[in-house]
Amino acid sequence: MSELTVLDQKISYFKIKNEDYISITDMLKSKDGNFFISDWLRNRNTIEFLGI
Repeated sequence: MSELTVLDQKISYFKIKNEDYISITDMLKSKDGNFFISDWLRNRNTIEFLGI
């Protein structure tokens, strides 16, 4: 696991089979904290996306 800094916030990223993946939860935490994450997870579009 590696980190990069975006606007003074640390975001984790992973490399799996030559593909880079960033941590969405790190990005959300830097915006509005844990409340924003729970709100995002209740969103209908997020639930549908996770179900795919």
